[in-house]
Amino acid sequence: MVNAPDVASPTPGRESGTSRPVKTPPPPATENENPTFDSLGLKPELVEALTSLGYEEPTPIQAAALPPLLAGKDLLGIAATGTGKTAAFALPLLQHITPGAATPHSTSALVLVPTRELAMQVSEAIHRYGQKLGISVLPLYGGQEIGRQLRVLKRGVDVVVATPGRALDHLRRKTLKLDRVHTVVLDEADEMLDMGFADDLEAILSETPEKRQTALFSATLPPRISSIAERHLRQPERIRIAKEKLEAGEMPRVRQTAYIVPRAFKIATLGRVLDLESPTAAIVFCRTRTEVDELTTSLNGQGWRAHALHGGMSQEQRDRVIKQFKSQAADLLIATDVAARGLDIPRLSHVVNFDVPNAPEAYVHRIGRTGRAGREGVAITLLEPREHRLLRNIEKLTGQRIEVSAVPTVSDLRARRLEILRSSLRETLTGGELEAYRGVVETLSTEFNVMDVAAAAMKLLHEKEDEGKESSEQDIPTVSAPSEKRFPRSTERSGPPSRGGDRPERPARAPRVDRGEPAGERAARPAREPRAPEWNVTRLFIGAGRTAGMRPADLVGAIAGEAGLDSSRIGAIHIADMYSIVEVPEPDAARIISALKGATLRGKKVSVRRDTRD
Repeated sequence: MVNAPDVASPTPGRESGTSRPVKTPPPPATENENPTFDSLGLKPELVEALTSLGYEEPTPIQAAALPPLLAGKDLLGIAATGTGKTAAFALPLLQHITPGAATPHSTSALVLVPTRELAMQVSEAIHRYGQKLGISVLPLYGGQEIGRQLRVLKRGVDVVVATPGRALDHLRRKTLKLDRVHTVVLDEADEMLDMGFADDLEAILSETPEKRQTALFSATLPPRISSIAERHLRQPERIRIAKEKLEAGEMPRVRQTAYIVPRAFKIATLGRVLDLESPTAAIVFCRTRTEVDELTTSLNGQGWRAHALHGGMSQEQRDRVIKQFKSQAADLLIATDVAARGLDIPRLSHVVNFDVPNAPEAYVHRIGRTGRAGREGVAITLLEPREHRLLRNIEKLTGQRIEVSAVPTVSDLRARRLEILRSSLRETLTGGELEAYRGVVETLSTEFNVMDVAAAAMKLLHEKEDEGKESSEQDIPTVSAPSEKRFPRSTERSGPPSRGGDRPERPARAPRVDRGEPAGERAARPAREPRAPEWNVTRLFIGAGRTAGMRPADLVGAIAGEAGLDSSRIGAIHIADMYSIVEVPEPDAARIISALKGATLRGKKVSVRRDTRD
């Protein structure tokens, strides 16, 4: 269990005329006096599930919230993420449910959460807690296949965990009915309001019975939350869990990790780290406006929803970008320090330093944007070998060690895809509608072990999803800091759990040079990064650039189409105003030059030659 902060009594008074005085749990008791889940009156099946999951005793929010919720009372709980709120509302909810009682399109309990990530997390937790009771749970969030949701809702489901937008969508389709709901939970209510779901919440609550039990949980208690509580909660018990107090000089709860990587591989490394970390929302800090723009383009090309934010944008543009980021219309915000000043994003899970800030104070200010309200944040820094001194300065200022981890490998990426595949299979199993495929499995099971049949099906699906990705995924070379003694190389990743445990260092292989290197960075470097001999690349000068509307996709398409070169072998692309520079394999350079001289780019013939500026 995550340790929760101590409970503190709030300011005396009542937030609304219908609410009861604030109730706080008793001060910490001795070991023998600590309540247990069994002593709180939970069903044996729930206690057994909690014991099997390793839950030993209730956290303060659970000890305070379980008795009134089990008694059927409404509750207003003020507590930060990480204090055990999910179990605090999920266990009473499960206690009151009669499994299988939901009629078609209806549900017995509704949990509303701000994000799809939280919907999946809460849904999985409720499933684990209520598995021995035979409780059915369905998460509803954007991005899911609507057909599967409709099939499950048609049968009826015991618990629905939904984002407000998707719940309202099903209400309007009349595929979800709330007239039989006896429990409603609003989790992270302040965050839902910050994301603009106020009207959606009112519309959803208006569809529920007046005589229902309602629990509202929020990290803060602004007037808007008090207003909702006054309108929709009936004489609620009010519980507040104090925020965790940090010692003087202590930084927020942020996991700090650095990756040492040559500049040419920084974008590729960033993509891998983001894939493995799966941030809810992240800010990526860069030094220059040009770097912000080009990194944004590159990440969008990799499938991320990234928005740029820098001082070269108008205030109207910046306001629009921030609004989109706060409303989850974007996953990543690529920004300079100046543009991000004063920016406060409650749902921010990760901060990435694409460039190490020269001033250690800037680093502290950057990562202080995450790890708030009791949440654990993540700070990731991409470090060039020559920048190790900057990392030392940061550690000296903060008094904290920043772990230097191995760059994620292709094996890590494949393991992550298997993990995603496992989650997808679990959703499919939960959704049912498998009768049409049982015959195939039953036939094969007479000849093979059922486990082998399932493993073979996973292998086929995994290979299909991996099709076309294997050839372009080459290992990024391992780079050691100048002082191995000061910066030990970890063979285990500090992010998501390592798949396969410790792995030996491997020699650098000839990797693909990512083609998203920011414009102007090569010219700005005091000296070129030393190249490994096996790279064997050359740079081509192409006489058309940004002014002519040239884009990386145009250059890649022309080289691949006209010269027949596999796009995975094209290296870094730099597009200036009047020209472009492309890295290609040396043995193919002459053929590419010849092919492009007879072709047109953006409707015009352009000059192509080897770049002689080196």
